[in-house]
Amino acid sequence: MARNKHPEETVNLIVSVAFRQFMEKGYEHTSIQDIIDNLGGMSKGAIYHHFKSKEDILMAVMDRMTAGSNRMLKEIRDRKGLNGKEKLKAIFKESIKRPVQDDIFTVAPDFHNNPKLLFSIMHDTIENVVPDYILPIIRQGIADGSIETDYPEQLAELILLVANIWMNPMIFNSSEEETYRKYMVFCQMMESFGLDVADSELLGRLEKLTSIYQKSKNKA
Repeated sequence: MARNKHPEETVNLIVSVAFRQFMEKGYEHTSIQDIIDNLGGMSKGAIYHHFKSKEDILMAVMDRMTAGSNRMLKEIRDRKGLNGKEKLKAIFKESIKRPVQDDIFTVAPDFHNNPKLLFSIMHDTIENVVPDYILPIIRQGIADGSIETDYPEQLAELILLVANIWMNPMIFNSSEEETYRKYMVFCQMMESFGLDVADSELLGRLEKLTSIYQKSKNKA
């Protein structure tokens, strides 16, 4: 078999086709064969040369969809004229309002059947997002007086684990009512730290994303 001289193009094609299939059918209802059938004659072997499983393809799709997230976090972290508390509020608002979130909630898998993907999200949250973006903002907030805590590392981890994991309807298959109740507890928790960074606009957006996920999950 001839060597693939353009592996990056092949990977991009697989990811692009998989994304379209996931959007049309949902992740759970898309098979590897569905992806192959839309690759213009590419073999199953070519796919498995680059990806070990459909789950690995999903992780590549999610990486592409969230590529702009770290750029957004970096921009807010380094933004002038905002104190630490204001930067945290900006992160919550801009993260959840990004249009790509609609796509993420549409293609999301059943995390109960995808522990590898769930672990990947948790690992990235703790090992990358917290130290690179959230912790520096909390440290700035301590310095400028807008955030009060003796435990900045633990507070940074707590905020993101609650927001990204516990409050995530994709992970716990929450209904809109359950999402609302969790959001209320999240607001109370943040306010106890003097961080009134959540509001009704964010709640409305989160309820919409929950609805998108539930409709995608129930898609035949």
